[in-house]
Amino acid sequence: MMNCVLIVTNFNAGRKRAVRYKKRVISFVLKYTKLFKFVDIDEFRETDLTPYDTIFAMGGDGTVNKIIPYIVNTDKVLGIIPCGTANLLAAKLGLSGNINKTIKIIEKQNVKKIDVFDINGDKCALRCGFGYDSDIICKTPQSLKNKFGYFAYFIAGIIFGFRLKNRDYKMTIDGELKEVNASCIIFANAANMYKNVVTLGNDTELDDGLMDIFMLKVTNPVIFYLEFLSIIIGIRNNNNRAEYFKAKSVRIENNWLACHIDGEKKNLKGDIDIRILEKSVRVFGKK
Repeated sequence: MMNCVLIVTNFNAGRKRAVRYKKRVISFVLKYTKLFKFVDIDEFRETDLTPYDTIFAMGGDGTVNKIIPYIVNTDKVLGIIPCGTANLLAAKLGLSGNINKTIKIIEKQNVKKIDVFDINGDKCALRCGFGYDSDIICKTPQSLKNKFGYFAYFIAGIIFGFRLKNRDYKMTIDGELKEVNASCIIFANAANMYKNVVTLGNDTELDDGLMDIFMLKVTNPVIFYLEFLSIIIGIRNNNNRAEYFKAKSVRIENNWLACHIDGEKKNLKGDIDIRILEKSVRVFGKK
């Protein structure tokens, strides 16, 4: 492990934090091998991954998401150097935005096998969101993220809370038909939001073989914020405002539906199949 290392960088992520971390990462990798290479995230797809046993992502969740499809069900190990706005997967793995703390964890070489999503053939590690969740992720201006960092999503969350709209969803969840009128639906492998401050599920794990599903069914901003407050303080019960449950697979009947997949805007035409690929990616994380 770490005999031959590829370091995938996104120097524009997180106020260009990766630029500041580069020398520290080189110093760390040189403890293990002289066989390493830096590539920009835009060059990654053209890179031959055959020689590399370890791939580091220096960026945010978007950088990680571009790497994930190429290492599913392989022996390659993913290491994350959190440099982005959100860094949700890193936070779930116990990795810190502090470069020295993260390197100390990675040096212990504790490797976990985690689940990932397959969404109509796309692979991702975190979540897929429709409605309100998609609006926050896809419509928060980059200028706002550059200025306020992760807090920009919190600001956007308040703004879009006043624009909630319901739509009808027809789904087959683990073989059972469910119809719901909702303003937000989230399918999460890692259900943490705002670092690890908020979670949208109970007993959520990255390796349990299940997705957490959250459905918000209100459009009144006051009721919405009360429901959100209950989530923050850990009260997550099924009621006429929200539902929480777990599943292995979901099919959504769809003509044309906008969503985000790990922060990337998607317009999906045709039915949407979401399923869990159990323990299919190897990553460094905290015990």
